[in-house]
Amino acid sequence: MTLSRRAVLDLLEAGGVRPSRALGQNFVTDANTVRRIARLARVGPGERVLEIGPGVGSLTLALAETGASVTAIEVDRHLMPVLSTVLDGTGVRLVHGDAMSADWADLLGPDPGWVLVANLPYNVATPLIADLLEGVPAISRMLVMVQREVGDRLVAGAGERAYGAVSVKVAYWAEASVAGRVPAEVFYPKPKVESVLVSIVRRPHPAVDPREVDPAVLFELVRAGFATRRKMLRRALAGVAGPEAFELAGVAPESRAEELDVTAWGRLAAAVEVARARA
Repeated sequence: MTLSRRAVLDLLEAGGVRPSRALGQNFVTDANTVRRIARLARVGPGERVLEIGPGVGSLTLALAETGASVTAIEVDRHLMPVLSTVLDGTGVRLVHGDAMSADWADLLGPDPGWVLVANLPYNVATPLIADLLEGVPAISRMLVMVQREVGDRLVAGAGERAYGAVSVKVAYWAEASVAGRVPAEVFYPKPKVESVLVSIVRRPHPAVDPREVDPAVLFELVRAGFATRRKMLRRALAGVAGPEAFELAGVAPESRAEELDVTAWGRLAAAVEVARARA
């Protein structure tokens, strides 16, 4: 069973709930869309699924229908009574909490293999995905619905217009690709932007070996490089990476941040560590 648009509107009205702009709430109201997302997520019996921001439970029901074990965490206390009614008898574990500050070790346990499937608000999607990749290894893969602009940044490669610091961070931890597009018409309220589904699969090991390159140094360089992305790196990284580091890394000092892929950033970070050790 999934929810029709009429059912979603009736549930919101009965619960006295209005979508919160502050929380970036746009609820999916199309049954075919949530079934499609569940199918693309490739989950089923024996899978452990985490859903962040279940809203009124449309996608949650579709995920539960696959036979997967679903944990849903919702920050909006006003939606909890609605969700409790919708999910009653489904076996879904419903948690009231904020995903930006959740104790994931306590919630998910130590074992890997969790799958995140979620419709993420635009205002938290980027930092949340970055934090989960860095700090929650129990999540092995994700299928997230985000606004297209965010999705473009998550999957962009070096040289592409949307490529930025978050693109490098995602590429460090995972392989990401656009799995599909979602029209604005399937949401209530209807957003002014198009949404995309992004598949993110955690790498067995980071793209740059942390035993050889300190991630803190790598991302220090990435942040500095993209902070003034129009500048050549010799200027953007002045005081951080000198001529010796560029030469050792095989990176042209005239390059700009968007021209370096994650492995090139790794070489530059390694060279900076060598230069600092020699100083």
